[in-house]
Amino acid sequence: MMFLNLTDMGLGLVAGLAGFVDAIVGGGGLILLPALFATFPQAAPATLLGTNKAGAIWGTGAAFLSYVRRVRIPWKTLVPTALAALTGSVIGADMVTRINGDDFRRALPFVLVVVLIYTLMNRQLGEVHQPRFSQKTATFLGIGGGLIIGFYDGFLGPGTGNFLVFVFILVFGFDFLHASASAKIVNFSSNFAALVLFASENHVLWHLALFLAMCNMLGSLMGTRMAMTHGTTFVRRLFIVVVLLLIARTGWEAFGG
Repeated sequence: MMFLNLTDMGLGLVAGLAGFVDAIVGGGGLILLPALFATFPQAAPATLLGTNKAGAIWGTGAAFLSYVRRVRIPWKTLVPTALAALTGSVIGADMVTRINGDDFRRALPFVLVVVLIYTLMNRQLGEVHQPRFSQKTATFLGIGGGLIIGFYDGFLGPGTGNFLVFVFILVFGFDFLHASASAKIVNFSSNFAALVLFASENHVLWHLALFLAMCNMLGSLMGTRMAMTHGTTFVRRLFIVVVLLLIARTGWEAFGG
């Protein structure tokens, strides 16, 4: 790693923190993406999004594998959901290079406020794991949700993991721990699809992305262990904190930046 400078090393620390948070509740893009945009202000947004995907996907994959060994995964629901998210992500990643996403950015903080208020008002939300649908209904809802959130992940990205966790809790009846594990599987799929498209159009800074990937994976493994050790209540509290930070960040980007 002798080719890395102090700036790259600093980004590595940020990537590790992003992996830690993302493994527990999602929202790693809240931490790493702003750092990339601040460090490379002249770079094309698609290039920084692609570099972020290339660095973050390994942490998401590591968290996914860790959860699989410890949490019972509803594969019949998650496989079609993940495939739908992959498809939506390809469409979103392709569109981000073609159209202006300002309208999406302005709407995002308001959507996150609704998520936060609903979570705070329902103190038992995500405390108990009680899947509420038949397999057929869960598959249908998973495909629809996967397409929408996958598109968002490819097009913008920040908060994707948080939206997935919220959907698995609110719609499917999962607790926070099972929702976080399920979100990792779907998010890995959408990240992979977006990364392939960004890479095919040379929108990845590979020398930096590989280092960020290593740091992100280490942070992710630590975060997964923390979630498994402290359980659902801890995950819920961190989810609320991350959503609050996402509201502040997306609100500033949309209206104050």
